[in-house]
Order: sequence, then C-alpha cells, then structure tokens
Amino acid sequence: MTASPTSGTAAALPRDVVAGLTHLLCDADGNLFPSEEPAFVASAEVTNRFLAELGDARRYTPEELRLATTGMNFRTTSTRLAAEAGRPEVDVEPWVDEERRAVTAYLGEHLRPHEPTTAALTALATPLRLAAVSSSALARLAACFTATGLDGLIPPDQRFSAEDSLPVPTSKPDPAVYLYACEQLGIAPAAGLAVEDSVPGALSAVRAGCPTVGNLLFVQPAERTDREAALREAGVLTVVSSWQELADLLLPVLTGGGR
Repeated sequence: MTASPTSGTAAALPRDVVAGLTHLLCDADGNLFPSEEPAFVASAEVTNRFLAELGDARRYTPEELRLATTGMNFRTTSTRLAAEAGRPEVDVEPWVDEERRAVTAYLGEHLRPHEPTTAALTALATPLRLAAVSSSALARLAACFTATGLDGLIPPDQRFSAEDSLPVPTSKPDPAVYLYACEQLGIAPAAGLAVEDSVPGALSAVRAGCPTVGNLLFVQPAERTDREAALREAGVLTVVSSWQELADLLLPVLTGGGR
C-alpha cells in the first residue's frame, strides 16, 4: 500500500517518464504560492457586487467562493453565475477586468516568499526548464511572482495563461493552455511534467498528455485527504506534500544519482 503523501512519502515516479523530462510545468495559484485564499477575499467582494447587479440574492464568503470555483478563472465563474441567474446575455468583461485589478492588487500586497519552495525550485531548475501554466491572467501572475521572489526562476516569457495567452480565453480543465505551452516551448507533452494542486488543473494537464503530479503543499489540511483522492482519480501519477518532496523524487534520476 502506497503511503499517503501527507506522511511525506509519495510513490516513486516511473523512471522512463522522469528520464524523458526536459521541462517542469508549474500551475501557479495554490501551487507555487498560497494565493488562492487571499485572492478569494478580493474576488468575493467583486463577485457579490456582480450578483447584486444581476438582481441575484446569492452572496458568497471568500471561503464559499473558493470551494465553489477553485481551478476556474473569473470569466468562467461570472459567465456561469450569470447563466444561473437567468441573465446569460450580460457582458461579463468589465467585471473580469475589475476582478483582475482587485485581486492583483491584493495579492501583490499580501503574498510573501516561501523559502522551502524557492530552494526546491532552484534545485529543480538545474536539470529542468521551469514554466508556469495557469488559468490566471498574466498581470496577476506578475504580481504574485514578484511578491514571492520567483521572477528569476520563472520569468515572464516562461508563463502561459489560459486567460491571456490563447487566441480565445478559456480555463482549466480545458487542456488548451497546456497544449499551447508545450507548443511554444517546442516540446512534446510527455517531456513536460505538470504539477497541479487542483482537480481542474490536473484534468487539463492529463488531457493534454502531460505526465502530472498532484501537490498538496498549500491545500487546507482538512481538505487534503479528499483532494488527494480526487487528484488520483483525475489521473496524476503520484501526489506530493511539498516541492522538496517532488525534488527528492526527480533529482536522483535526472542527475544520474539514482541509477
């Protein structure tokens, strides 16, 4: 029986999969940095004003909105809410812009570097090229990467957004952003190991053909058991509890020390 990743012992990845990797494709929110909880503080305020304009009596706390929409961008969320309110014709774009501004400002103020993550990513950046593959807008990513000190590891030209990078904006679990990232990086999906904390993100990567690992680092402790099960059902190869745990799985093979 495989030990739970919450105990710090994830199952080893298939050696042939690891040996074929050239890139590490990192989801951003809730994965590289703990941005989801603070983002929903700002997002819930905009969401509730949007619902009021729709004439919808529903209101969300930040936690309720997080649980209802994790892995989706605000365009997808607002479009769905408008349809549920019987107002599918509403132009959500001004609200998408407003939510982006509010969340970007809030995250830029509140996020801080997470040194264990930075150290593990720095080690992984020697044998692998790092990229970010996200549903979030590039401006939001820029604020987060700067606030957490990760600009040097994943610069702007290595960030891909389902919101901004694609001809038609979409959101995970659509695999489009992973397929686009692989195309731009010049790699087959099998050469890019995706790391995702959410089920929609994992589905996006798996559907694109990327080997995928689940990461529980910034998942709320009470949600980890269920999240692990859901990530495995989505098709991830294993689940880790930190970036260091992932580095411990990959580096011995990638550097030749695990032969």
